[in-house]
Amino acid sequence: MASAMRDQAAGLRALSALDSEQGMRVYTVAGGRTGVGKTSTVINLAMALAQIGRQVLILDENPRHNDVSANLGLEAHFDLLHVINREKSLEEVLTQGPQGMLILKAVRGMDSLAKLAPVDQEWLIKSFGDLSLPVDVVLIDTAIRAASHVVPLSLASQQVLIVLSGTGKSITDAYALIKLISKEYARRDFLVLVNKVESASMGHDIFENIAAVARKHLAVRLEWMGCIPFDDKLYRSTQLCQPVVEAFPAARSAADFRQLAEKMIRCPCPGTDGGGMENFMHRLIRSSHLNNMADFTV
Repeated sequence: MASAMRDQAAGLRALSALDSEQGMRVYTVAGGRTGVGKTSTVINLAMALAQIGRQVLILDENPRHNDVSANLGLEAHFDLLHVINREKSLEEVLTQGPQGMLILKAVRGMDSLAKLAPVDQEWLIKSFGDLSLPVDVVLIDTAIRAASHVVPLSLASQQVLIVLSGTGKSITDAYALIKLISKEYARRDFLVLVNKVESASMGHDIFENIAAVARKHLAVRLEWMGCIPFDDKLYRSTQLCQPVVEAFPAARSAADFRQLAEKMIRCPCPGTDGGGMENFMHRLIRSSHLNNMADFTV
C-alpha cells in the first residue's frame, strides 16, 4: 500500500515537472484549523494577483455559506459535480468574481473524481483543456477536514501555502500538517503566511520558531511569505463582502496582500503548469485516488 502511494506521488510530481514551459502556477492554500483566515487570504491574494494582470481561478472546496462566493456576496448556482455529470460545461459553472477572477465551486465534485470510469476521466480532462479563458494562477482553497484530505490535494499543485495565526493551537496544527505532508509525500518546501498577529515582528518571530523546528526535526524548508497583522479595514471589508485590496486599497492589510502576490509571482515555482488546465485536472484526478488509499497518522 505504502509503495503504491509513493509510486502515485512520484507520478504526480513527474506530471508537474512537465509543466515548466508555459507557466500556469497552482497553489494549494491550507490551514491546520478553522479561524486562521485561509479563505480571506485566498480571496485577497486572488484580487491582488488579478490587479497585476494575472487571470486567477479559485478551486473552492469550502461548504456552502462559508465558501468563496458567499464571502464575496455572490451566488454560485452550479459546481464541479454538474460538469462531472455532464449537465453543464465548465464555463457555465464558473462564477466570475471581482477583477475577473473565476471561482469553481468544488465541494461536491471532489469526492466523485476517484470514482470516475476511465472514459469519464478523459472527458473531464478534455473539458478543462477546452476552457477558452487562459488561466495564469490556480488557488485551491482546501476545506478544513481531516488532514489526510489536504495531502493528496497538495500533490496536484506545485506549491503549498500554509496559513496560520498567532495562537498556540494554530501553530501546533500547522506544524502537524507540514509534518504529515512531508512525511507521506516527501515534500520538502512550503510557503508560510502568518495571519492575524499584532505586528510584523511578532509574525516573523512565529515563523522563525516554526521554521527552525521544521528544519531540525522534519528536514524541510519553510519560506517566509510575510504576515497580515490585525487590521480593522480587513474586518470591515469582510462585512462588506469585498476584498480589502479592492474596498480599502490604502489599508495596511491591502498593501501586505499586494506584497504577497508580488512575492509569489517572483518566487521560483518548481514545475509550473505548461500543460495548463488539462494537465491540472489530470493531476487532480490522480491525486483524488490517494484519499481512498491513505491511512495517515501524524
